[in-house]
Amino acid sequence: MAYELGDPRKRAPLTYERRIFLLALAGGIPALVVVFVLLWIHDYSAKARWTAIVLLGGAWLAAAFTVRERVVRPLQVLSNLLAALREGDYSIRARGAQLHDALGLAFAEVNALSEPLREQHLGALEATALLRRVMAEVDVAVFALDEEHRLRLVNRAGERLLGLPMERLLGRSAGELGLERCLTGEPRRVIEAVFSTASGGRWELRRSTFRQGGVPHQLLVLTDL
Repeated sequence: MAYELGDPRKRAPLTYERRIFLLALAGGIPALVVVFVLLWIHDYSAKARWTAIVLLGGAWLAAAFTVRERVVRPLQVLSNLLAALREGDYSIRARGAQLHDALGLAFAEVNALSEPLREQHLGALEATALLRRVMAEVDVAVFALDEEHRLRLVNRAGERLLGLPMERLLGRSAGELGLERCLTGEPRRVIEAVFSTASGGRWELRRSTFRQGGVPHQLLVLTDL
């Protein structure tokens, strides 16, 4: 059955916080009903009855709000910890992570998870820095192009070969750079080509594929023979 916008029959689901609060209220209702019945069947003054009602009702509501806060606040802290891990901040730790209760165990596990994630992150950064350093120092031209045949990575030798700095090369198509013929044919062969800063000559071409972020790329390596 379809409901129109603003239809009163279509109600938003109760949030987790509200459900906890209503459950806490429901837990105290039987005791309050018993107390109210006892107050009315015994010979108490009206002042005593209303004083008891106000005190008990206030304590009932305060207890329900406290239960809600004690349940919701740790979950908010836990979500903040997970968000920090997702964003790469591994310095935040949960306090009060005790192993003798379920909540403390969850905090302890999140704290323990941050250390291997931090080590993996640092390892990936170091590996990337090493790869970039090696690519910059090797005396062969290296190009990486995405599935649309646009240049995404080039080393210093590639910059020298094409006669332009990296900032002006990245994002250009293989056709604009004179690399289009390198993307077809045998993946390893010798070609004769003329590039912008190089005289005509023979080049050893090696082509392979890899994925970055789930997207296929082609890696070209050109060696001057």
